[in-house]
Amino acid sequence: MTSITTDEPVGTVATPAARARPRRRRKRRAGSNILALVVSVIWLFPVYWMVLTSFKQRWDVLSATPAFLPENPTLQNYANALTQTTFFTNLKNSVVVVGLTLIFAILLALFASAALTRFRFRGRKIILVVILAVQMLPGTALLIPQFLVFNQLGLLNQYGGLILAYVAATLPFSIWVMRGFFLAIPREVEEAAEVDGASTWTIMWRVLFPLVAPGVIASSVFSFIAAWNDYLVAYVFMKDQTMYTLPVWLASFQVPNQPTDYASQMAASVIFSLPAVIFFLIIQRNLVTGMSAGAVKG
Repeated sequence: MTSITTDEPVGTVATPAARARPRRRRKRRAGSNILALVVSVIWLFPVYWMVLTSFKQRWDVLSATPAFLPENPTLQNYANALTQTTFFTNLKNSVVVVGLTLIFAILLALFASAALTRFRFRGRKIILVVILAVQMLPGTALLIPQFLVFNQLGLLNQYGGLILAYVAATLPFSIWVMRGFFLAIPREVEEAAEVDGASTWTIMWRVLFPLVAPGVIASSVFSFIAAWNDYLVAYVFMKDQTMYTLPVWLASFQVPNQPTDYASQMAASVIFSLPAVIFFLIIQRNLVTGMSAGAVKG
């Protein structure tokens, strides 16, 4: 003999309104899922079309009838992007610039945010306000002053000038993100380390810095994307084509002695996007944790 259990109290009868509530919840959930699916399709379609075009023949790309699957897929477009352009030279430039930007921006932000939260000194609040104000300024408004200053210092067409510009652009945001992590660390942690005889540097290196690692990851993602995708600053500061970074290479992409090759351009776009996608996939779990945890206090 089987017994039937319900969520309703014994001896009570579910009203029509109570029975209708689960149905309304299911309808709302279904509507939310459909909306999310539509938004995902709209967002992913340009990416799909870029990848699809990169495998098409040149005459298929120029066809008036769109084809949602490649009829004659080819890898020649990727060969054109990799072998018939200055891809590897510009890739080296991007790796050097972005790598050094990440190192300097994260280190400076780490020590600056630690100083602004764990030490008391005159003018600390003014510095925070200035950092926030600099972050609000559009990058294009600072481009001409930066160009004039770097030209006087002889930093144009140099790795150092471009790295310095990227560090200056990403540093305010990184400081504010890491500052939230330092504020979330209880003072008792430092006091316990001091009781054990730890010096200020030991507390910073062994206690505080490991606790703000998610903030470092979140800041590194922002710095990487900002430096990797930048076109305007690299194009203005770098005069020599051999010093261009990948965004400038992509914008000026052209297969030698051929008319505009859209299929090869799409292949170049896919190649350019891969490092950012791989970098994001590696640290995506820590990124969500870092962005949410850093916003707890401010």
